[in-house]
Amino acid sequence: MNILTWYGHATLGLETGGYRLLIDPFFHGNPAAALSPDQVAADYILVTHGHGDHVGDTVQIALRTGATVISNAEISGWMGIQGIEKRHAQHIGGGYRHPFGYLKLTMALHGSALPDGSNGGNPVGFLLTTSDSKKIYIAGDTGLFGDMRLIGEEGIDLAILPIGDNYTMGPDDALRAVKMLSPRHVIPIHYSTWDVINQNPQDWSARVTRETDSQVHILKPGEDFSF
Repeated sequence: MNILTWYGHATLGLETGGYRLLIDPFFHGNPAAALSPDQVAADYILVTHGHGDHVGDTVQIALRTGATVISNAEISGWMGIQGIEKRHAQHIGGGYRHPFGYLKLTMALHGSALPDGSNGGNPVGFLLTTSDSKKIYIAGDTGLFGDMRLIGEEGIDLAILPIGDNYTMGPDDALRAVKMLSPRHVIPIHYSTWDVINQNPQDWSARVTRETDSQVHILKPGEDFSF
């Protein structure tokens, strides 16, 4: 059993194979957050890019829990400067078999400067094959790109896509992404945290249902999806 939790904005939790993962743990200062950073547990923290609403509370949580931080090489190096000893660097197109599954970094079309202005390298998405052979694609902050078709060829069980527009794909392009990925299940994120990315996920879900075979799951902050 895999349990995916949406904590609001782009912050996710995933329990898989007996391990607890956090993705882009932005709790402090997040108006949509369901918890505070001292209330979450983690064995691994995955960071898609360097922006403050994605790096978020990574340092605080990793220092408290001893979690291993996984990101690109530039962010991993920056984490070392912050005092994080347990970290694993990867890069786009590279995969590694971690205890929780095989994790491959995908491209993402976005920026990645770190909160202090340091170089955050290239933004990424994550393609995870769990120990029970489920394929999870976490797109990260990205615009639409044609190679999502190649990711879809992997046979995606769950896709997690931004729909907020302005900074990432909006509803129209996110629908096109679903058509290219053909996931069994899809969860929208990165919307309605602030007015500039306000969207109606029910409207988007209805369009996806009409035009694809994918099943949309709209979560409230703190809610789970099990598969």
